[in-house]
Amino acid sequence: MTPRLTARALKTFQSRMLGWFRAHQRDLPWRRSRDPYRIWVAEVMLQQTRIAAVMPYYERFLARFPNAQSLARAPEPEVLKLWSGLGYYSRARNLHRAAKIIVTQHNGQFPRELNAALELPGIGTYTAAAVLSTAYDVPRAVLDGNVARVLARIKAIHGDLRVQKNWRALTAAAQDFLAPEAPGDWNQALMELGEVICTPQSPRCAVCPAAGHCRAFAEGLTDEIPAPRRKRASVHMKIAAAILRDPGGRTLLVQDPGAHDTVLFSRMWQFPAVEVTRNPKAELRAHLSKTLSLAKISLEALPAARHGVTFRNITLLPFLAKVRALPKLPRTRILPLRHLSKLPISSATRKIAAAAVHPMTR
Repeated sequence: MTPRLTARALKTFQSRMLGWFRAHQRDLPWRRSRDPYRIWVAEVMLQQTRIAAVMPYYERFLARFPNAQSLARAPEPEVLKLWSGLGYYSRARNLHRAAKIIVTQHNGQFPRELNAALELPGIGTYTAAAVLSTAYDVPRAVLDGNVARVLARIKAIHGDLRVQKNWRALTAAAQDFLAPEAPGDWNQALMELGEVICTPQSPRCAVCPAAGHCRAFAEGLTDEIPAPRRKRASVHMKIAAAILRDPGGRTLLVQDPGAHDTVLFSRMWQFPAVEVTRNPKAELRAHLSKTLSLAKISLEALPAARHGVTFRNITLLPFLAKVRALPKLPRTRILPLRHLSKLPISSATRKIAAAAVHPMTR
């Protein structure tokens, strides 16, 4: 067990970290306000998503929904449309549901109490601690992948950090190290350090404000700690999709979570599609006959596209189907292909649609 820092050493460590953060922090839009709503939206968007990808979505989302009240009033399709392309759409749905609860049960303000925050949809211990510490100065430590890596190196914790014993030790260390007079800045400092200095490969130890307190650095173990996580084996899938087009240039979208669950198309509007194995054209034709009563339809292959979702490596196989008339059925939408962006659609659907404007289809 790594010995705890003395009170004096801990104070020195905290002062160095906070000083470094205040001098070198990146200028990010969610750091310009202590509004819990703005901090909460940022934390949700940043889950499993790079900062660079989040920035334009964050600005657009707040321009349309500047507070919990405006978000709560909005219809879900409008919320999903603004989220379209950011991925992991359950985050948007939970954000929307939570905003309604905040308005009806918490007077429109993100709750200050931990238990109340944890009762909101999509809020876990990390997000609750991040919002409460930054917005309300609640002394709750955060622990995510970046913070865990920093603490594991400081305390020289070997092995898989997600193992229960190690994660428990890291949780305790995060709370022990927390600067109670500035919990928000402290949490952001550790996250910032993990993002820009204490990176997974080639950490910049020479300029790290924590180097003097880091056992892994002192013992030459920064390349060994943390141990690499075991990656889940990749799953390869092929999805065939039909871009139906009538003489007026209109197409048909469906809402069919049964075809590919919530992962690929996220229960949003999508082209008729099905997972295929050996004969994509024949299998898609059978799917269209079964679900849309379109028999003996001619399918023209379009350029394939690659798409990745967590451990899934997906090949998207679009087919163009020119039809005299589009079927009018429940849970379908008919609209000009060029107006597709007016509906909430996933990145996979955008890639499929892009094939329809390929030169071979003009």
